[in-house]
Amino acid sequence: MRVVHLLRKYNPDEWGGTETALLRLLEGLRPRGVDPIIYYPATNNHFSRDPLLAAGYSLKPFHACVPYWGMPESQRQQLIAVGGNLMSFDLFAKLRREEHVDLIHTHALGRLGGIASSYARNRGIPSVVSIHGGVLDLPEAVRNGFANPQTKGLEWGKIFGLLFRSRRVLAEADAIITVNPREAALLHEKYPDRRIQIQPHGVPLIQYKPDHRSAAFDAFPELRDKQILLSLGRIDPIKNQNWLLQQAPQTFAKHPDARLVFVGACTDAPYGKGIERTIDELDLRNRVLLTGGLPPDDPRLLGLLQAATLVLLPSISETFGLVLLEAWAARTSVLSSRTSGASALIQHRTNGWLFDLDQPHTFHEALDEALTRPEFRQQLAEAGHKLVSTEYDTNVLAGRIKKLYDELIEEKHALRRAA
Repeated sequence: MRVVHLLRKYNPDEWGGTETALLRLLEGLRPRGVDPIIYYPATNNHFSRDPLLAAGYSLKPFHACVPYWGMPESQRQQLIAVGGNLMSFDLFAKLRREEHVDLIHTHALGRLGGIASSYARNRGIPSVVSIHGGVLDLPEAVRNGFANPQTKGLEWGKIFGLLFRSRRVLAEADAIITVNPREAALLHEKYPDRRIQIQPHGVPLIQYKPDHRSAAFDAFPELRDKQILLSLGRIDPIKNQNWLLQQAPQTFAKHPDARLVFVGACTDAPYGKGIERTIDELDLRNRVLLTGGLPPDDPRLLGLLQAATLVLLPSISETFGLVLLEAWAARTSVLSSRTSGASALIQHRTNGWLFDLDQPHTFHEALDEALTRPEFRQQLAEAGHKLVSTEYDTNVLAGRIKKLYDELIEEKHALRRAA
């Protein structure tokens, strides 16, 4: 089976949860006879590393652009970094030249998703859409920001959005995949005739069995013998690292051996500069470490997850929360803001802690308990590890996607035979 995967962005130097989820899905599908062809917008081809290519997958770039006249370069780069609504003039033609494609699986909406949908209709093959960051299940402020982006310049891409029916990508998909039950319920309400499958992300537990802590401490010796508070995610306002920094003086006053560690590439330059300013203004240079982005299989990252006292997830919006599974796979406990994704995974004080962003005292109460009750903290971590091992193994989850592919392809064949 040959399946085209269409990405909305691909820059391994800004690797994040979406890329990790895709890599693990492909690893699970490979032994099931699924041959993936990965198309990505070639907005930046100068990578220091490429995990997908290193794993032996076929990657094919296409030309893409931000369809605005007069947009400042900094804003253009920002849109590219977050996978903004790009336009491509050669993607459709490149897809048409692919032979023996059985299905297209797009991880992009907007104009790129519309091109994928148009190609599927043209070829008479199924189209599957994965929603990674949420479409309907978003806080109002975040939803309004997506609907009315503060962009400068004149947008000329709308006509192509109409041509490729970019606003109907979900309405015309043969299947929609989401990681979030709340998102699935909202999608069912809006698209009652569409096939919607809840497909959580998974983790390869075997990857976390070797002890990688020495690699982490060799790379970051200042963390030895410290209580590591690990925040894993791209440096971006949605991930809300600045909120943790605002709480840091109180945290360090009560827990002087604690160290706050941010792991993730910066995808919002102004926000990243603001993080640096806040660290300096609060005099936190000796207590806060920014490592930059680390690949998902990097021993330093695996070691940090294993060595962490607690993994913190302060996101404003989190549709799933793959980092929670990664922490539990490493037998580390978690403390997360009460987003829909985290709330679906965490049972408060049973396998982790939840807090409310608008009530900082709930964060500090949970943090104090986690740092002062190590046996209880480990009990919660083990409960999380058991959940991952029974329900979120990548091999089992990939089997469900393969079954979906098979059913959709057979349905298309049946329709052609009937016609």
